[in-house]
Amino acid sequence: MRGWGLLMLLWVLGGSMAWAASPAVTPTQIRLASEEWSDYTNKDGTGLAWDILRKVFEPAGVKVRTRSEPYSRAVGLVQRDEADAWVGSYHQERSENLYPRWPFDVDHIYALGLAGKAVPQRETIGQYRLAWVRGYEFQRYLPNIKRYDEVQRRNGIVSMLVHDHTDFYIDALTEVEYVQSMAKDPALLKSTHLAELPLYLAFANTARGRALLELFDKRMDSLVPSGELREIFERWEQPYPFAEGQQQPGQ
Repeated sequence: MRGWGLLMLLWVLGGSMAWAASPAVTPTQIRLASEEWSDYTNKDGTGLAWDILRKVFEPAGVKVRTRSEPYSRAVGLVQRDEADAWVGSYHQERSENLYPRWPFDVDHIYALGLAGKAVPQRETIGQYRLAWVRGYEFQRYLPNIKRYDEVQRRNGIVSMLVHDHTDFYIDALTEVEYVQSMAKDPALLKSTHLAELPLYLAFANTARGRALLELFDKRMDSLVPSGELREIFERWEQPYPFAEGQQQPGQ
């Protein structure tokens, strides 16, 4: 009986090890959460980023499900496993999430301030009082940041700048242009380029997330060299980030 019991134990352990070693089954859908950015991640599912991600996943049999939430809430949905990834993370922004080798786009980061102020540079931006949307954590990607405020919404930024409550507002170019357009006299404000930051999907640290991440990188390994994503950027009149000499995987 003891010999039979040992054989049964070895059979069970062998089966368990084989199961653990087998690759995760790729889900048939991916749940993506994102802040709503105009013409990028529109609430109705249109936009540049949604088109890119559908091109990545749907030909591989994975349906893209989109959800619009404020940035911090989108991050929280992934942490609670209510979404598989959030859209628009900077590289290794959150240590508890999984990051692919490939970005899907690049964020053009600008500083918005009064036109009469000195022009900031990437190397000097830390000398100023700064503001940005809560959750973006630009202090991790720009040098020597010391003083900054995080705001919940962008609609008070113009007032903060005009009344000298902050020196510069930091955001991606599209959002900076939107904020500037809300001023009574947009000419009072001036934007200055600071940096180019690759944009990633930040996946949940789960078996499901790992399977989707592996599929994402595999598809990008094919789509970027073939140039198949270029048409999407051209359609939305945005610069193509994967030209030779520009963004490469894992950077």
